[in-house]
Amino acid sequence: MQVFDIVPVKYENEDLFVLDQTRLPGEEIYCKLKSKEDVWEAINRLRVRGAPAIGVAAGYGLYISVRDFDGDNLVKFGEKLRDVKNYLITSRPTAVNLEWALLRMEERYKEFCCETALNNDIDGIEEIERLKKVLLEEAHNIRIEDEENCKAMGKHGLSLLKKGMGILTHCNAGTLATAKYGTCLSPIYLGKEKGYEFKVFADETRPLLQGARLTTWELKKAEVDVTLICDNMASQVMKNGWVQAVVVGCDRMAANGDGANKIGTSGVAILAKEYGIPFYMFVPTSTIDMNTRKGDDIIIEERDGEEIYKMWYKKPMAPEGVKTFNPAFDVTNHKYITAIVTEKGILRPPYKESIKKLMDGE
Repeated sequence: MQVFDIVPVKYENEDLFVLDQTRLPGEEIYCKLKSKEDVWEAINRLRVRGAPAIGVAAGYGLYISVRDFDGDNLVKFGEKLRDVKNYLITSRPTAVNLEWALLRMEERYKEFCCETALNNDIDGIEEIERLKKVLLEEAHNIRIEDEENCKAMGKHGLSLLKKGMGILTHCNAGTLATAKYGTCLSPIYLGKEKGYEFKVFADETRPLLQGARLTTWELKKAEVDVTLICDNMASQVMKNGWVQAVVVGCDRMAANGDGANKIGTSGVAILAKEYGIPFYMFVPTSTIDMNTRKGDDIIIEERDGEEIYKMWYKKPMAPEGVKTFNPAFDVTNHKYITAIVTEKGILRPPYKESIKKLMDGE
């Protein structure tokens, strides 16, 4: 399937590239990221987006930002690594995979230092170069694991769906949002291979139009039957009986099962509950934040209000200087989520208990 040829983040010949998603669907252009500033800008400006893909970009981004260190002291190397980590974390506050990937890279640095001390090695150029290779390997591992996790989520998710279903999705949690396959779109692609012939309805997802620009683009590449609708048409297609399941991704899930996802997701969940339609949230375990007790504790990113009335228009579609409110995400209360799909299996309510068991490895 052509869709699996899409690679939103790639590291080739010692260079880091991201597919610039702000240019889709009109242009398929890869941006080369050379510095921590480039990585920060790419994440902040949504050139790379989707929690898992942000995590992959962050891992590689931290590596390329420290690989030019030319000293011979592990402690000073660590200071630079932490400075880069703290800087990149500020690019987007809501998606937990950003911080998760950066902390994972930092932890690998700490492990290396412990191993070096145990082996009675001393600081030096050789150790620094070996550490750089270890960090690059860790960044590769983050990408590979995400691919494997997405495929596993696809298999679990497909078990919840039936042939010929109408499926509504919001925003983009497909190949473009991950290392490969996607989260909530993964079962649609696996179903396509098995002849399930799903009919997908994609919300446009105002104001940045990820559903219109990205989801329909990759689904059409995969030759999936997809119909684009405005966000405010979701209720009507549900009322028409055209939708039998809703699938969405997640950018941060609290310990109680409340899930932050692209703005508008909570409204779709409430509608699905009203119409008796199952609402499935696809959540890699790396996106579950056990340190966040409930959804009200999740920091919601607010973006420039001009995205609402200027970004996609030749001239402003609202009076100059109008007050705006532009949150990038909202939180879906766990009571509206029928099931949570992870790479390790499907979780059912009560989520506080089922999530804890999953994360504790029980």
